[in-house]
Amino acid sequence: MRKVKIFDTTLRDGEQAAGGALTLEEKLEIGRQLERLGVDCIEAGFPATSPGDFRAVEMMCQVVKDCQVAALSDAKLPNIETTGAALKGAVAPRLHTVLSTSDIHLQHQLRISREAALEMAVAAVKLGRRLIPEVEFSAMDAARSDWDYLCRVFEATISAGATVINIPDTLGYMQPAEFAALVAYVMEHVSNIDRAAVSVHCHNDLGMATALSLAAVKVGAQWVECTVNGVGERAGNASLEEIVMTLKTRADYFGVETGVRTEQIWRSSRLVASYMGFPVQPNKAIVGSNAFAHASGLHQDGMLKERSTYEIMTPESIGRTDSRLVISKHSGRNAFRNRLRQMGYELNEDEFMRAFKAFKEIADKKKDVTDGDIEAVVADQVLTVEETYRLEHLLVTCGDPAVPTATVRIATPDGQTHQDAATGDGPVDAVCRAINRLVDVPNRLSEFSVQSVTAGIDAIGEVSVKVESDEGTFIGRGASTDIVVASARAYLNALNKVVAARRDRESGHARVKLSQDGSLRADSPPVASAEPVLA
Repeated sequence: MRKVKIFDTTLRDGEQAAGGALTLEEKLEIGRQLERLGVDCIEAGFPATSPGDFRAVEMMCQVVKDCQVAALSDAKLPNIETTGAALKGAVAPRLHTVLSTSDIHLQHQLRISREAALEMAVAAVKLGRRLIPEVEFSAMDAARSDWDYLCRVFEATISAGATVINIPDTLGYMQPAEFAALVAYVMEHVSNIDRAAVSVHCHNDLGMATALSLAAVKVGAQWVECTVNGVGERAGNASLEEIVMTLKTRADYFGVETGVRTEQIWRSSRLVASYMGFPVQPNKAIVGSNAFAHASGLHQDGMLKERSTYEIMTPESIGRTDSRLVISKHSGRNAFRNRLRQMGYELNEDEFMRAFKAFKEIADKKKDVTDGDIEAVVADQVLTVEETYRLEHLLVTCGDPAVPTATVRIATPDGQTHQDAATGDGPVDAVCRAINRLVDVPNRLSEFSVQSVTAGIDAIGEVSVKVESDEGTFIGRGASTDIVVASARAYLNALNKVVAARRDRESGHARVKLSQDGSLRADSPPVASAEPVLA
């Protein structure tokens, strides 16, 4: 069958979702997971927008070895150079440059003529090819562009050296048959199309992103650009899991295949949802908690007799087993380490010991420990920012008609502990107020969400909070069988990120590099990048 390649832009377009900020460590962990998932290309960021994005792309090039790493740039030549510098360490780099081609963008946003835009696109691609062996040119708002002018731009950029041309429906404006016709038109009317691969990039403003992408695949598109869980600007991007599982489940119709290891989809979805603070809605296709749940008596009867009556794919096909560990609180380190490796985690000794200690605490409280519990433990104990403030003790009293009161003790790296108490509208509010009395980090808690990792009264609760400060917006996470404790951990996790960002800014944006053992260490600051100008 024909191979369709997956270009994952979770770390670039996905992170542009309002409130979707990720730390460098979180980006790297998601990048490693995308590599395990088997995507063909990871778009790691937009290096010219900030030193932080430059470092993220640079680091991703060092971490990811089994697939391409791409970075986005507008058509400004200084930004092309910055992007090339960020990508230079990649095994297989791709420079992705974008420029609008629709008259509405050219006239009202860029305020340039069609000819000027054509010249800019060609110049950007030519410079990109001098720096990086593979260059993708993306015609922003292609869906609302004049088709013949669009073909002229693609023909010129391919002649200039573009190896991939991308046809985006930037606003999710078209209908599937209409978009398929556009892709087919480009493939038929660009004379040198055989020298470049055709990619599509669709947004979900009308709920059509997956359908648009699949319609393009049906008429010959070779690359699909998408994100895990469909995260992205406005209503989001085409959903990776929906596209991949559609192509797998309906291979008879599409006649194509991908290289994605579908058994890694579930973990990828959970990781992105947790880190970005965007819980997946229960009825979300493929990865929603209800995607394989059957409540109707008629459906349950069919499932009991033959699963294929009401399931066109299995939970196992996306890695959703909800399997229970056959180890308990009596199990040793080797058994726990082996299970972590089976789940795809490779932890250093310090990380392992923190995870093992947390596992023991959970196992003392729960009868059954699931893979989901272990994922929550690793996220809570290992994949976190450096702890400037650490929760040492928490006591909460509440009830009706009692006044919710929280007593909090916090430790700092110098070995000091500080304790205070506060009242609030509820136990979580009291906890946050008490923490604020101890921690001098001005902020506004803008979002709070809690969800259960597994079913049952003893389930681990995962809390996600979003705080806003002068340093930016930060997502904090915490997990515990006690939701109030999880809330305190999540809030402190977010505040620690604020402190780390402030420290990073004050020290001149210290660069993070990989040491020989794979751990992260600080190094000298990066070269200044060009002023960003978003096309």
